[in-house]
Amino acid sequence: MRRAGTGVRRVAAVLALATALTGGVASTAWAGNTPRDDQWYVDALHMPEVWQTATGAGVTVAVIDSGFKGDSPDQAQLLPGKDLSGLPGGVNADPVGHGTGMASIIAGTGKAFDGKGAIGFAPGAKILPIKVNTNGDPSTAIPAPAALKQIADGITYAVDQGAKVISISQAVQSDLLAPSDISYLQQAVNYAIGKGDLIVAGAGNSAQDGNMRMYPSVASGVAAIAGFDESGTHTTESEYGPQIALAAPGQDVISLCTDPSGYCKSHGTSVATALTAAAAADLWQVHPTWTGNQILRVLINSANKPNSGTRSDYLGFGNISPRNAIHYTGDPGPADVNPLIAAGIDAPAGTPSPLGSAPASAPSSSSTGAAANPSAPASGNASAPAGPPVAAKKSSSSVLPLIVVGAVVALLVIGGVVFLVTRRKRATPPPAGDFGYPMPHQPPSYAPGAGQPPYPPQQPPAPGAPYQQAPPPGPYNPPQG
Repeated sequence: MRRAGTGVRRVAAVLALATALTGGVASTAWAGNTPRDDQWYVDALHMPEVWQTATGAGVTVAVIDSGFKGDSPDQAQLLPGKDLSGLPGGVNADPVGHGTGMASIIAGTGKAFDGKGAIGFAPGAKILPIKVNTNGDPSTAIPAPAALKQIADGITYAVDQGAKVISISQAVQSDLLAPSDISYLQQAVNYAIGKGDLIVAGAGNSAQDGNMRMYPSVASGVAAIAGFDESGTHTTESEYGPQIALAAPGQDVISLCTDPSGYCKSHGTSVATALTAAAAADLWQVHPTWTGNQILRVLINSANKPNSGTRSDYLGFGNISPRNAIHYTGDPGPADVNPLIAAGIDAPAGTPSPLGSAPASAPSSSSTGAAANPSAPASGNASAPAGPPVAAKKSSSSVLPLIVVGAVVALLVIGGVVFLVTRRKRATPPPAGDFGYPMPHQPPSYAPGAGQPPYPPQQPPAPGAPYQQAPPPGPYNPPQG
C-alpha cells in the first residue's frame, strides 16, 4: 500500500486504490556495502538455520501486484504469470517497482554481490506474477471496485494455476466499495480457501491517518498482516484492529526496485505480507500435504506472542517465527477449518461470507485431506434454526406461583455464581513464562470441541469509520529463536 509516491498510497476515490500498495510509507534508495549486510530480519528470525531444512522449494507463491521485472540476478524465479491490469508492457513491465520488490522479498536469490545480494525468506520458491492496475497514474487509474475486481480475478487465476500461497500487498479502502464489490471478492477468497490455498494480505499503513479498513485484508478467512520493527514492536504506521492475524518485519526491508541502484529500503505492511508468504512457503515444503488452513494455524501457534500471551489488535497472534514453524510438532488441526473464522477473527458485520463461521468443533477431515467445499453449509456449534412456536399448556393456579418463585431463585443463584467466577477471572493475572518456542500443540480456541476464544471477538466499526482504540501499552517481545 503506497501513498502518493510513497509507501501506503491512499488515493482519492477517483483514483480508485485507496492505499493501493502496502509497500511502505517511504521506499528509499539503498546505499550500503552489500544488500545482505542490511537484512537484519534475516538473522533476527534465524533464516540461515531455516534454509538448512526448507527454502520453499516446490511451492508456488502467487504475487498480485504492479508488475515484475526479472532482469536482476537477485530476482526470484518468475513463472509466465498473467496481466490483468490493461496497462501497456505486460506482466513484466513494472512502472513503480512494487511488485518487483515483493517478489524479491519472498524468493530473492541473493546471487548478486558475489552471493551477498538481497535474499528472500523462501529463495527456493517460484513466483507466479499477476499484474493489476496499481500504478496510481491518474491517466490510467481505474475506480476502486474495478481495482478490487482485478484482485479477486487474480486470486481465482492463482488457484487455477496451482499456487499454494497468495500474497497481496495491496488494499482498497472499504468506504469506496459497495456490498456487491465485497461479495465478488469474498467469492474468490472462498474459492481459494476451499481449494486449500492460503491468502495473506497487508493490513495497511494508515494507522495514524484514520486506520481505515482495507480489502482484501479484512475479507473473511484472509490473514491480515501487520508490521513490527527491529525491536519486535508494532510499527506506528501499521494498521490495527480485530482483523490482524500475524505480524512480520515491516521496517527497513531490502528489496529490488526501480531505483538506479536496483535496491530500495522499504517499510510497511507490504513487506511484512511478503515475508509472511515466504514463511508459509518454507513450512509448506516441510508439510506438502497440509492445507492453507493448517499452514496458517501452525504459523499462528508457533509465533512469538505479545507480552500478554494472548492475541492483540496490534500484532494479532504474534510475530512470525519461521524457525519455530518448521520445527512445530503439534497438531495442525482440521484441514477444512480456517483458524481465523473459527476464532471469530472475521470480516465486519454485514460482510457477505459464504464460508460462514466455521466452528472450531467442526468435524475434522484427515490432516492431509483437501479443504472443504466453501459452498457447503456450516456445521458444528451453529445454533439450529428455531422451530415453529409451540402452544403453551395451561397450568393450574396453584402450581404457577411455585414455578415462578423457583425460576427467580434459580436465576439469582446462577447470576451470583457467574459474578463470582467472572470477578475471580479478572483478578487472576496472566500466567508468567515464555510465549515463544515451543508453543502448545493447539490453543484452546482451535482445539476440537473448544468453545469461544479466550478473548472476546471484536467487531470493527461501520465501513469507513476509524478504529477507536488506545495506543498499545508498551513494546512487545522482540523476535526470538
